[in-house]
Amino acid sequence: MRHKHGYRKLGRTSSHRAALLKNLSIALINSEKIETTLPKAKELRAYIEKLITRAREGDFNAHRAVFANLQDKSTTNKLVNEIAPKFKERAGGYTRIIKTRIRRGDATQMAYIEFVA
Repeated sequence: MRHKHGYRKLGRTSSHRAALLKNLSIALINSEKIETTLPKAKELRAYIEKLITRAREGDFNAHRAVFANLQDKSTTNKLVNEIAPKFKERAGGYTRIIKTRIRRGDATQMAYIEFVA
């Protein structure tokens, strides 16, 4: 049972899960809207919102902290210089999840995750 368990395992090892969230984050920052499964989107929301909160500061240490998680220079620059300043006055809730369809192959719930404009 997963009562009060802190995160979704997504059927992966911890290193695979970390890589998955990193790659989903990079894709979301680059395209600003992606479609993925609902559990992945919900787990990604917690991951990316912590990064945005850190990136809102906009200083050198914010760049370092975000880069430590993303390991991608262009994506880090885009997050810190373009996306995070839009949320300067917002107290959380930077992303939106919209349920879309049932995937035909395995009947899983799909969803869009995007930044709130």
